[in-house]
Amino acid sequence: MRLRSSNLIGWETLNMSRTILITGASSGFGRDTAETLSRAGHRVFASMRDVAGRNRPQADALRASDVQVVELDVTDDASVERGVASVLEHAGRLDVLINNAGIGSAGVSEAFTTKQVQALFDVNVFGIQRMSRAVLPTFRKQGEGLIVNIGSILGRVTFPFFGLYGASKFAIEALTDSYRYELSTLGIDVVLVQPSNYPTNIFASAQRPADAARVPGYGEAGAIPDKMVETLMALFASDHAPDPHDVAEAIVQLVERAPGTRPARWVVGQSFGADALNAQAAAIQAQTLESLGLAHLAGPQGQSAAA
Repeated sequence: MRLRSSNLIGWETLNMSRTILITGASSGFGRDTAETLSRAGHRVFASMRDVAGRNRPQADALRASDVQVVELDVTDDASVERGVASVLEHAGRLDVLINNAGIGSAGVSEAFTTKQVQALFDVNVFGIQRMSRAVLPTFRKQGEGLIVNIGSILGRVTFPFFGLYGASKFAIEALTDSYRYELSTLGIDVVLVQPSNYPTNIFASAQRPADAARVPGYGEAGAIPDKMVETLMALFASDHAPDPHDVAEAIVQLVERAPGTRPARWVVGQSFGADALNAQAAAIQAQTLESLGLAHLAGPQGQSAAA
């Protein structure tokens, strides 16, 4: 669903350029968001791996859109530190981190090896931790900053055969909440964008089970993952495909909203009930913080948005 200007009613916005670093910007949500933020007048640093090699065409295209490109691998501590240091050296400050880098998986959960699951979490979860640790000293020194984590509705609801990917997104839910509470008194906002199913490279490049010998033991159910992916691909190729640009537009609105007024979560696209679960969880979390004597850490954020 295309976002409209009416989504901004009641929002206090900032009319100023921000310096933004986004991970996983070679394609999909990341590239679209980088280009959209640049067109909106922000200074954008788009990070990716292998800038001079495999991703050189993508890097050149971003540079042509007035986006600066940074070599950065979210699975490598040293690469993360170098990438963030490069941004700070060139820009002198950093206002926004968008943790977008991610990989998908689809298939019978048992058939994925432990090594595959470790690789999935290394990007989707540990990558966020590496990036957050790298930028937070700067944010704390500035007394302000914004972290936008790209999660998924599958961090709230579970699709069979997408459970390992969903597990990584469930982890991001907890990580985002904890960071939001812990940073709430320091002028730093932490928000979560929960996209639905959109036509991006994440499905085409998703992990598939390495131990395929386990799949026949599931009988007819073992064929369900391929059918689900085929159905999604058919939808994405049709005239009724959802527009992934919705996600970029939502992120721009979050970036431009005034600190302390941003929603804790924003579902973009068909929610499959994730928005209702967000509302229920927010109420329970508020009660939990109060019972712990930590209600003051809830900060001004707390409500969720849906688009």
